[in-house]
Amino acid sequence: MKIFYGVQGTGNGHITRARVMAKELYAAGIDVTFQFTGRPADKYFDMDIFNGYQLRTGLTFNTDKGQVSYLKTAFEAKPITFIKDLKALDLSGYDLVISDFEPVTAWAAKNQKKPVLGIGHQYAFNHAIPRAGSDPIANQVMKYFAPADRGIGLHWHHFGQPILPPIIDTPETPKSIIKNKIVVYLPFEDQQEVIKLLSPFKNFEFHIYAPDLMTSAFDHIECHPLSRTEFQKDLYDSAGIISNAGFELASEALQLGKKILAKPLHAQMEQISNAAALKQLGYGETMHNMDSSVIERWLHDDRAIQITYPNIANVLVKWIQNGMPEMDADFIDAIWNTVEVLHINH
Repeated sequence: MKIFYGVQGTGNGHITRARVMAKELYAAGIDVTFQFTGRPADKYFDMDIFNGYQLRTGLTFNTDKGQVSYLKTAFEAKPITFIKDLKALDLSGYDLVISDFEPVTAWAAKNQKKPVLGIGHQYAFNHAIPRAGSDPIANQVMKYFAPADRGIGLHWHHFGQPILPPIIDTPETPKSIIKNKIVVYLPFEDQQEVIKLLSPFKNFEFHIYAPDLMTSAFDHIECHPLSRTEFQKDLYDSAGIISNAGFELASEALQLGKKILAKPLHAQMEQISNAAALKQLGYGETMHNMDSSVIERWLHDDRAIQITYPNIANVLVKWIQNGMPEMDADFIDAIWNTVEVLHINH
């Protein structure tokens, strides 16, 4: 079986999910070609697992100081390049096309009349899940950005809908943590403002990861370049994470039993909805703006949620090999019945 797998490269959540899928697909002996779009080639890192992947320009959302700018996104889009990429992508030799919200793959398949399987968090929004921050533009983007003929939506909870748990690595639970260690990943915020906001909390140890290398004048605040390996090491023995409201990172934090403080991107419906879901489920705390009083209260709260999710990547690969039969209620219920939710204190 040959699969062409397109992955949205804006942010790191889609790529993180693709790493887990790649491991299971390769283990099953499936021939996969990965394509990534949405960021400059020199901004990708830790990509060895993808075995000769392809890069194209694609489309991306522009942000400024913690907010999506649809106007800037429209101005900086490259429609001629996008159309050229669609025409250049030949999918005729593939048995299956998968898109993790990646537009070049999705639209090229549509033009070539190849059915597309969508796998990712965005496809959960085709169902009745918590939504917030919707507007006509956001709804159209969600519908037409990377259309799929069949979508497998992922979320932290089923909400009574035919969706699946997150695709994440399932590492061992940390045997011990550093109670005052906090990982910070706020790539869309002004990093100097982040450092300034955290500087008064000297009883805590902050590890900031950001796309551009920063320096800190404070002993209790360390700045790191983006690295999947180093980030995972710091997350593993930390007590919690302060981040934007991306889906994949919150999924990993829940699996590891880390407390979560999420600050969603303004004007980004998916992140605002994710924050609403975290709050509704009691899985994390949220803040609308970078708020020192909220941060202080969260830092001194030892409560966290730990969720044991099954290996959904393995489930999906076996399902694909089995011909992708309809996922009935019994199939989905059997998966969710293996999920365990624990309330813990650090």
